Amino acid sequence: MEIYKKILKSQSLRFKILDMLSWIPDNIMLKIQYKLKLNRWPNLKNPQRYTEKLQCYKMKYRNEIMHKCVDKYLVRKYIESKGLKEILNDLYGVYDSFKEINFDDLPNKFVIKSTNGGGGQNIIICDDKSKLDHESLEKTLDNWMKYIPKKSWGREWAYETNTNKIIIEKLLEGNENNLTGINDYKFMCFNGKVEYIVFDGDRYKEHKRNFYDKNWNYLDIESDCQVLGDVIDKPNGLEKMKSVAENLSKDFPFVRVDLYYIDGKVYFGELTFYPWSGYVQYNPDKFDFELGNLFDLKME
Repeated sequence: MEIYKKILKSQSLRFKILDMLSWIPDNIMLKIQYKLKLNRWPNLKNPQRYTEKLQCYKMKYRNEIMHKCVDKYLVRKYIESKGLKEILNDLYGVYDSFKEINFDDLPNKFVIKSTNGGGGQNIIICDDKSKLDHESLEKTLDNWMKYIPKKSWGREWAYETNTNKIIIEKLLEGNENNLTGINDYKFMCFNGKVEYIVFDGDRYKEHKRNFYDKNWNYLDIESDCQVLGDVIDKPNGLEKMKSVAENLSKDFPFVRVDLYYIDGKVYFGELTFYPWSGYVQYNPDKFDFELGNLFDLKME
């Protein structure tokens, strides 16, 4: 656990403090956060590490398309513009508040999200709507809608937008490799090319993560999750997913394209420009530099 989490155990308190410190310039705050999380100071003048270059990406790279790409509703138009409408999950509705939702019109299972949520935040999985606590759910969704940070907590420019809605989508289900939930394939793309793949399994139980090269060769790399190990078969849809990832990533120096592959079909997950906010210690440490070598910091 990071040092700052040992001192401030309450996540809500940490977020409130970050809000109060929104006046601090990005270049200073990012150095402080990096130091607190990784116990070293970043080199932002001549970055070599991937984790350092991500901090520069936050501060300097400006592409207005990114605001739409991180919005869970607006990104659908971007996906369609790439000719990939078929990979979008079924959308049941878009709402400004809990009161607009007609639960009678919804199937028994679904997923509720806020459109500006990132990093696994603001997601509610409903696998039986008859068991929903509507009073509690209303409070949760109202809190989602009324709270927009003054500044992205990780100083992630793409997320600094005032738009926020509630969306409800089909609940994707699967059970592959004896793991719970659906497997998440995260394609790390540099200049429109897949270079590495991160596999996440057991997301909502005992989160596990493997790293592979672009040809699905297992890499002995650790990050901030338990390693699953070299036990995952190459998915049948790997080449299709790579093609989708490269199509969606070609507009940016770097983006992680998250996809699902269920029953022979590719589904879009999200586009992530600052994975784990750039605050992950890789083991071996040289992997941070290897990723950094691929990251061409073209700033606009």
